[in-house]
Amino acid sequence: MCIQTEREALLQFKAAIEDPYGMLSSWTTSDCCQWQGIRCTNLTGHVLVLDLHGQIKFSYAFNRFTGILSQRFIGGEIHKSLMELQQLKYLNLSWNSFQGRGIPEFLGSLTNLRYLDLSNSDFGGKIPTQFGSLSHLKYLNLAWNNYLEGSISRQLGNLSQLQHLDLSYNSFEGNIPSQIGNLSQLQHLDLSFNQFEGNIPSQIGNLSQLQHLDLLGNRFEGNIPSQIGNLSQLLHLDLRYNYFEGSIPSQLGNLSNLQKLYLGGYYYHDGVALKIDDGDHWLSNLISLTHLSLVSISNLNISHSFLQMIAKLPKLRELSLSNCSLSDHFILPLRPSKFNFSSSLSVLDLYMNRFTSSMILQWLSNVTSNLVELDLSDNIFKGEDLKSLANICTLHSLYMPANHLTEDLPSILHNLSSGCVKHSLQELDFTYNQITGSLPDLSVFSSLRSLFLDGNKLSGKIPEGIRLPFHLKSLSIRSNSLEGGIPKSFGNSCALSSLDMSANSLNKELSVIIHQLSGCARFSLQELNIRGNQINGTLSDLSIFSALKTLDLSENQLNGKIPESTKLPSLLESLSIGSNSLKGGIPKSFGDACALRSLDMSNNSLSEEFPMIIHHLSGCARYSLEGLDLRMNQINGTLPDLSIFSSLRELYLYGNMLNGEIPKDIKFPPQLERLDMQSNSLKGVLTDYHFANMSKLYDLELSHNSLLALAFSPNWAPPFQLSYIGLRSCKLGPVFPKWLETQNQFEHIDISNSGIADMVPKWFWDNLAFREWISMNISYNNLHGIIPNFPIKNIQYSLILGSNQFDGPIPPFLRGFLFLDLSKNKFSDSHSFLCVNDTVETLYQLDLSSNRFSGKIPDCWSHFKSLSYLDLSHNNFSGRIPTSMGSLLHLQALLLRNNNLTDDIPFSMRSCTNLVMLDIAENRLSGLIPAWIGSELQELQFLSLGRNNFHGSLPLQICYLSDIQLLDVSLNSMSGQIPKCIKIFTSMTQKTSSQGHSYYVNDNGLITNQTYDLNAFLMWKGSEQMFKNNGLLLLKSIDLSSNHFSGEIPLEIENLFGLVSLNLSRNHLTGAIPSNIGKLTSLDFLDLSRNHLVGSIPWSLTQIDRLGVLDLSHNNLSGEIPTGTQLQSFNASCFEDNLDLCGPPLEKLCIDGKPAQEPIVKLPEDEKLLFTREFYMSMAIGFVISFWGVFGSILIKRSWRHAYFKFISNLSDAIYVMVAVKVSKWRHRG
Repeated sequence: MCIQTEREALLQFKAAIEDPYGMLSSWTTSDCCQWQGIRCTNLTGHVLVLDLHGQIKFSYAFNRFTGILSQRFIGGEIHKSLMELQQLKYLNLSWNSFQGRGIPEFLGSLTNLRYLDLSNSDFGGKIPTQFGSLSHLKYLNLAWNNYLEGSISRQLGNLSQLQHLDLSYNSFEGNIPSQIGNLSQLQHLDLSFNQFEGNIPSQIGNLSQLQHLDLLGNRFEGNIPSQIGNLSQLLHLDLRYNYFEGSIPSQLGNLSNLQKLYLGGYYYHDGVALKIDDGDHWLSNLISLTHLSLVSISNLNISHSFLQMIAKLPKLRELSLSNCSLSDHFILPLRPSKFNFSSSLSVLDLYMNRFTSSMILQWLSNVTSNLVELDLSDNIFKGEDLKSLANICTLHSLYMPANHLTEDLPSILHNLSSGCVKHSLQELDFTYNQITGSLPDLSVFSSLRSLFLDGNKLSGKIPEGIRLPFHLKSLSIRSNSLEGGIPKSFGNSCALSSLDMSANSLNKELSVIIHQLSGCARFSLQELNIRGNQINGTLSDLSIFSALKTLDLSENQLNGKIPESTKLPSLLESLSIGSNSLKGGIPKSFGDACALRSLDMSNNSLSEEFPMIIHHLSGCARYSLEGLDLRMNQINGTLPDLSIFSSLRELYLYGNMLNGEIPKDIKFPPQLERLDMQSNSLKGVLTDYHFANMSKLYDLELSHNSLLALAFSPNWAPPFQLSYIGLRSCKLGPVFPKWLETQNQFEHIDISNSGIADMVPKWFWDNLAFREWISMNISYNNLHGIIPNFPIKNIQYSLILGSNQFDGPIPPFLRGFLFLDLSKNKFSDSHSFLCVNDTVETLYQLDLSSNRFSGKIPDCWSHFKSLSYLDLSHNNFSGRIPTSMGSLLHLQALLLRNNNLTDDIPFSMRSCTNLVMLDIAENRLSGLIPAWIGSELQELQFLSLGRNNFHGSLPLQICYLSDIQLLDVSLNSMSGQIPKCIKIFTSMTQKTSSQGHSYYVNDNGLITNQTYDLNAFLMWKGSEQMFKNNGLLLLKSIDLSSNHFSGEIPLEIENLFGLVSLNLSRNHLTGAIPSNIGKLTSLDFLDLSRNHLVGSIPWSLTQIDRLGVLDLSHNNLSGEIPTGTQLQSFNASCFEDNLDLCGPPLEKLCIDGKPAQEPIVKLPEDEKLLFTREFYMSMAIGFVISFWGVFGSILIKRSWRHAYFKFISNLSDAIYVMVAVKVSKWRHRG
């Protein structure tokens, strides 16, 4: 019987634990010693063992991971009540999910612990120093926790009884403390795959009992310590993939018991390399060695004696000499008699060397007598060389991916089958070569079990007559160009269990392919993958395949409705028919497939109502189905009750036409972990009732259901802990959702555009500040208030707060994000955020546009080491562009548009050589456009300098911008001629669009390629429009309008075939429009108005059939507007104010291509002279005399002047009185 205080402690522990799989369901009875995971001592009843390890089973198909078969785990908080279990000796919490929580410090008070396993449980933080008090501990395993970090505490050196220490696969860093040498009983030490650095301490040589030492995949440097040679009990030593240099110490030769030795890696990293001393004989002393791996040893390719020592190791079974630059020239001069490898050698790995000739293969066959496995991947062998391997009669496995096999497959296999190897070979891998031809008869390889031919150039139809080896189980011919169908002989291969012919060009009907495979293979085939072909027809009956478990028919051309008569194999577990053109619904027979676990019918044209689909699947499949993917169809109707699917873990309904009110009384499946219903038209309200008992839900995606509301009871505590929350464009407001306070394990949350008009509660910011790697989007709401600051500086992923009402200063703790968008708010102070003294290593993207920042831009940019995207546009910044912006060496996009910046562009900016976009338009910048913009910033694709005060001419160096797509210098005071060298704007000479933009990001130790969007403003069809994403990538534009450019339009502009928009209006350009301007067939916008252009409109202009805007007005053009084309569809205003221009759409008609003259009345010569000379002279004299006769008299005679002005005054009074009387009478009548 257990002790009551310990029972109560365990119940407190249970109360704090999240138990979605019921692992603690037995913890209800009075005797806690009978509970699952508990063992007590028979004498006192004290709890000795607490074993609550989780479990996870993975599924695989075609040798690839496909998902999770089953799992169970606990999570939540580990309550300090466990301190009550002072007699506890064994604690195992491995394979659980504690979501980055720290390892509890109080575990250090359980001083009787002998065994502690916290591996694979997502713990975070540092190892508690209190662990140094566990003086009886013999086993400590903290491996495979994603978030553990920091250095090894010196206190671990106090664990004098420790025998097993495993810290592998974490993020530990720093040096190994010398106190590790105090662990005198240690037998197993694994520190692999961390970030430890510095030298290995010499004290490691004190671990006299050590049998296993693994330091693989760290950052150790310097020499390998000679003291490792003192570890006389060592059986396993792995030091690969560190930064060691110098010679391998000869003291390793003292390890006479060593069985496995792995050295090398990181070949010539920064000039550092590990090498061997030629003539040193330490290796020959390792007489127990069975496994030897030397990776990237810099001088192995010149040390003949070392190779001879390897050959004489008596027990060597596996030898790997990968990436050591070994070549034919080094090996072949050596006599095979000196290289009689032990008969024990069975595995030889020569991956990634420089072998080229068949002679080396012949040499290998002479020096090895019992070779079973040979890896020659990534060398330079040809198909003809394989003859030399034909007589290695013991060979079972041959791996030759990524060589230079370019011959046809029949020839290659003929060379290999010329000897006894054709009877021994069981596995053959020729993937990712350039093998041509088609598949030949393979039956000569009588023992072959697996053949891999993926990623070659096989083509044509597979001949009907070929036969497969009798024992062949797995055949993979992915990613070739095979056509036709599958030969009937494949169906007669009675051992065939896996066939992968995906990503070819098979084009037969599915029913034909099924018929061809319906020989004895129908009893053996378990995996069939023919996705990514051109197979047509519809789904036929498959029930004859009695062993089939996995079938992938996705990405083909299947069409029509699936017949109701279609039956699935009785053992089928996974069916993928996504990305076809299937219509209708799902036949009822699918619901009778009692083994079916995964059904993927996404991206088809299914249009049946969802309740009917669910009804058809509600046979025995409702008990087995774990994954249902119906996204991207046209399924309509509303949600039925789904709780009958007792095993369903994943449900994807994204991108359908689901609509109607969600019934109040339906429930989701109780085992559901992922629910994705985004981008539908669901209505109504989801309440806590719908989510009752969903304790395992961790991924909820309901975004883009704009009529769907979530309304939970005020004090509702959800049974789940979500990792992914997607509620974009749902109805959550106006109050900030209180239920989110319970969700403290999410990694991604999107509640943008959800109608919230509130202050963000402090608990929400707390959740953000004290955790790591969170992605959060709360944009497009009406959130307001000041964001509090936190001292914690954890690294986060992304935060999008755009389009809200946040104000005040930006808190410095937000510098910890990789991507930060604070645009379209009311922030007013950026100084405290930008100018904190510490360096910012991880901020890559920063958007502060459209806020209320003013004053000078803070000059603190040298702190930002990784910044790739910076947007400060649409604020009220003034003064100069800060010099320190030139220190942003990784910057690809800089947007400063629409501020009040002055002076010139700082010279320091020439260092930003990675710039793709520079937008500094709509400021008050002045000076010359610097020549270095063209000579130094040659990656530029988008350059916007418009609406400033730049002057001078365009520098010729601007033509160095061969990738330029948008050049805007409009509304400045530029002058001079347009450079003729614009013809080398290479991007504009091509009609293809550019690729997206990206930069490299260090994402929690993983280097990833992060794409980003750009936007640019452009005067387009009379208004300023913003282009972004794909629209911007297609745009190629030159805008030099509203300047003082002169001279002629350069003829070279005719070569810019990809140009979409050309605006040269409002300049002083002269000469004719280039005659071949019609070559610019991509033009949609052409404005040459308000210049001094002369001549006629070129007829070639009629070749531009996509021209949407044309303006040639206000020039000196002449002649007839080309007719019979779309030019007549433009408004006449597009051609106005060209006096000698005629023809439609102008009203002025043309005669013989010239404007028709107005009719002139002819007069006699003397009458004509009268009107043109004497008449007009008389008019002028009469006017002068009359004017001065009246005005001069008033001006000279004072009394006349007074009388004149008095008359005028009286006249105005009389008019006023008369008007006033009339108005008064009119009002009385009204």
